[in-house]
Amino acid sequence: MYIVFEGIDGAGKSTQIQLLKQWLEDNGFRVETLVEPTDSEVGKLIRKILQRPDATTDNVQKTLGLLFAADRMLIMDKLEDKSKIIISDRSFISSLAYQEPVDWIEVLNKYAKKPDLLVLLDLDVKKSVARTSGEDTFENEEFLIGVKDNYLKLAKNYTSEIIDANNGVNKVSSDIKKVIAPYLGICPDCIQ
Repeated sequence: MYIVFEGIDGAGKSTQIQLLKQWLEDNGFRVETLVEPTDSEVGKLIRKILQRPDATTDNVQKTLGLLFAADRMLIMDKLEDKSKIIISDRSFISSLAYQEPVDWIEVLNKYAKKPDLLVLLDLDVKKSVARTSGEDTFENEEFLIGVKDNYLKLAKNYTSEIIDANNGVNKVSSDIKKVIAPYLGICPDCIQ
């Protein structure tokens, strides 16, 4: 199974992925986690560009669209491994939510693997800004309002579960386990 965690900055994706990974391994599943951008040379370049003051300009956005698509293709073989659950911190859905023009981003990601399940961590934008470092140009309230709206619209196009990420870590983790359990044949009522 290929599970993708998405959400605006500061939603808790990294924390929740690690908690889910541990829980799944405790239940006998083999699990691998991924993060986008990756630690490849392309991914390192993406991280560097994201910190530039002009990161939201049209030409830089198009460049990032190309780079994200290239970085994503480097992990496609891992996503085809049926012997384990793959949990990814972001996917091409992030590109659709954060970057423009959307029709071009869709073309660039034509061959990107679609998730079996999208877990969208829905966080209040003010909390997002408070939780982030502010180092990236994208970590501002005005921009993130649009991104959050994009995510909620995109979630309708995939098998998805929307989780309220405004709650505490343990509550969010429990909510995630309860929605993922049925996909894996685990009794959701047995989760605490």
